[in-house]
Amino acid sequence: MVEKITLNNGVRVLCERLPHVRSCTIGFWAESGSRHEPEELSGISHFIEHMLFKGTKTHSAQQLACAFDEIGGQVNAFTSKDHTCYYTRTTDTHIQTAVDLLLDMYTQSVFDKKEVDLERGVIFEEIDMYEDTPDDLVNEQLAQEIYKGDALGMPVLGTKETLSKIDSQALRDYRDRHYTAARTIVSLCGNVSDEDLSSLCEKLEKAIPTGGDKLVDGKVEYKPSMVLKRKKIEQNHVIMAFEGIPLGSDDRFTMQVLNNILGAGMSSRLFQKVREEHGLCYSVYSFCTNYIGAGIIGIYVGLNTESEQKAISLIRRILEKIKEKGVTAEELRRTKEQLKTTLLMGMESTSSRMNVIARNEMIYGREVSEDELLDGLDAVSLDDVQNLAQRIFDFDRVSLSVVGTVGKKSEYTALLKDKIDK
Repeated sequence: MVEKITLNNGVRVLCERLPHVRSCTIGFWAESGSRHEPEELSGISHFIEHMLFKGTKTHSAQQLACAFDEIGGQVNAFTSKDHTCYYTRTTDTHIQTAVDLLLDMYTQSVFDKKEVDLERGVIFEEIDMYEDTPDDLVNEQLAQEIYKGDALGMPVLGTKETLSKIDSQALRDYRDRHYTAARTIVSLCGNVSDEDLSSLCEKLEKAIPTGGDKLVDGKVEYKPSMVLKRKKIEQNHVIMAFEGIPLGSDDRFTMQVLNNILGAGMSSRLFQKVREEHGLCYSVYSFCTNYIGAGIIGIYVGLNTESEQKAISLIRRILEKIKEKGVTAEELRRTKEQLKTTLLMGMESTSSRMNVIARNEMIYGREVSEDELLDGLDAVSLDDVQNLAQRIFDFDRVSLSVVGTVGKKSEYTALLKDKIDK
């Protein structure tokens, strides 16, 4: 059971106690991600994430690193489109020290000019690394086109142009506006005592200023797109995508089942047909990317140019067959068991549980029990899967992203639109 405490300043504290373990994972979540940035500050949320490890009013960057090492703490952070999270995992004897360090980073980082300039260079290297990773690049360029005109389409890392103009003061001002009590969730999972929880709440009320409205993200328009990037690499990297479902959708369990049967494992239709039966590629899979107010379902395949047309046509036939005939009872049974097992095994880690309870608060505003998730999967029917496939896999609204030795747009359009032999 998750305890939820809303402090007087508006910070939400979520705590799941697991007395049988000797560790605890603690996460500080800011409901502020790249989709909340103005265009001229693209990448600032991720920049702030880096800078919070670079020194506070009481700790240098090296002192922070040594302090976490001293308590055996695993510490890290990540920035997404929707939020930023700073987290650590340590033993139950060091919870209060870990909280003090995270809170110091979250509220007292100084954004020293020298450190800002150095870290900007590090992020430039990170951007270059993504540019040199075609399976990341093909996904990023697709999102930019599908959500063109909305910050949701901008890269989390930002661009070298925008980052070059962001200085220490801009970072401080943005942190102060966005890392407020109303947008802060602190999530704990592990062997937490009453004293630990009480001390945490007291410190949070003193350190995080009241104010800052909760962000409300509305629906974002999906724009069918085709984006091709020529790059001298051995393979073509291809994503075929369709408008999916947003976070919290009533169709989320059906989408999980559909995605799993389509391309989320070695028994999936894509893997068995495209790779095993036809030998057209090494890597092929489907995936769902979901945000508040938006989502896509995509199919990725990496292959040589000689196999590209055959693979795209075969994928179309696979999708059309699911629309026309649905999936089998055996596929549905097997997939449900696989998804339930994955869910339960994933919840055996305090880090996973800390993430889940924080995300549930952001999406639903409440705890979502394991039983609720299992019941949701059990309720999915064959008709549900086919109906969703018929609605989602609309080739009049298909998107395509390709990186490599690309062909002409007209050739890809013909592959996606022309009548196919089923």
